Amino acid sequence: MLWGLLLKRLIARGSLRVTDAKGKDHYYGNQGELPAAHIRLHDKRLHLNLLLNPGLHVGEAYMNGTLTVESGSTLRDVLTLFIMNLQLERPPAMRWIERLDRCLRAIQQYNPVSRTRGNVAHHYDLNEKLYESFLDKDMQYSCAYFTDEQESLEEAQYNKKKHIAAKLQITPGMRVLDIGCGFGGMALYLARELGAHVVGLTLSEEQLTRARERAREEGLERQVEFHLRDYRNETGEYDRIVSVGMFEHVGVLYYPDYFAKVKSLLKPDGIALIHSISRADGPGTTNQWLRKYIFPGGYSPAMSEVLPVIEQCGLWITDIEILRMHYALTIAEWYRRFEANRQKIASLYDERFCRMWEFYLLACELQFSHCDMMVFQMQITRDMKAVPFTRDYIFECERALSNTQKLPSPKRYAVH
Repeated sequence: MLWGLLLKRLIARGSLRVTDAKGKDHYYGNQGELPAAHIRLHDKRLHLNLLLNPGLHVGEAYMNGTLTVESGSTLRDVLTLFIMNLQLERPPAMRWIERLDRCLRAIQQYNPVSRTRGNVAHHYDLNEKLYESFLDKDMQYSCAYFTDEQESLEEAQYNKKKHIAAKLQITPGMRVLDIGCGFGGMALYLARELGAHVVGLTLSEEQLTRARERAREEGLERQVEFHLRDYRNETGEYDRIVSVGMFEHVGVLYYPDYFAKVKSLLKPDGIALIHSISRADGPGTTNQWLRKYIFPGGYSPAMSEVLPVIEQCGLWITDIEILRMHYALTIAEWYRRFEANRQKIASLYDERFCRMWEFYLLACELQFSHCDMMVFQMQITRDMKAVPFTRDYIFECERALSNTQKLPSPKRYAVH
């Protein structure tokens, strides 16, 4: 069979056993070599579909139950095997599909205000109990910041908020805009710990409801506002702007609008911090399965697609930090918690949904641990004098926050 020829060429490391829809076993790779996996196909149509478009149909078949992982191996084994080998050589069909996707990026990432709301709702308006089942207690649905691999998810997510706050140099009374505020954790942290007045924006009804409830529970309603609003419709002027895990939903064609809006909302001496997933191997496309079932309209950019736009907007990039394995560690813990609560999640949705999310979480974790995905934190200003000469101020602020000491005052250049 043609798909057999494909697998024979593809599996150069590890070993794969495939039981086809007729019950016949096929072996590929180096038998006995790890990682080893055994899958079974239950639909004859998969013999052709997996050949023509594996990037879409492997995930679909797993979530639909027409591809199962057999006893003795796990979904992690299967995905690790395929990802490791795809790093060596991509099948011709996948290369052609990726080229075609590149030509269609404008359509795939068409995110006007009217459409973005629906794209966000597809993923983020799922039942709140789903997210409670695998996120940390503060409901941070973005990459954590591990100073030690042994830290808990709660500790690492707190580190992330503290790290970002230090880069923003926030003092009491400052007005802060949180673009893509999620369930409100970052906004509430900046208000509670640093005395900021924060406006949080989201396009998710579920997130908005939870964020407002949390503000009321903490008595911070007068200090933190949450709105169901697209960033393009925001007005006013802010001392600081923060955006964590939202830039992936903007779309390449809208980067000029995004950064122009950030510039217009930021005070002349203000600071913005953008935290986003990125790709280290240059411009690409979002995997078809991920785009169809998980993040419609989503795309994680290469730095080379972002930096020129910032330059053209007349903004200063005053700091860039690349987080490499942090997201792999984050998602690994999300997956562990998801599996621990799988029965409860299945009662909220169904088994197909659980398999879809298992595939999503594991595939993403392995992309960060084996492939070219990373996270950047980019500090942006309108004035090059808005932040100090060196990065020492970041560590000073983090230490002060850790020790609950008074934060050092923000430093600016004395040069005029």
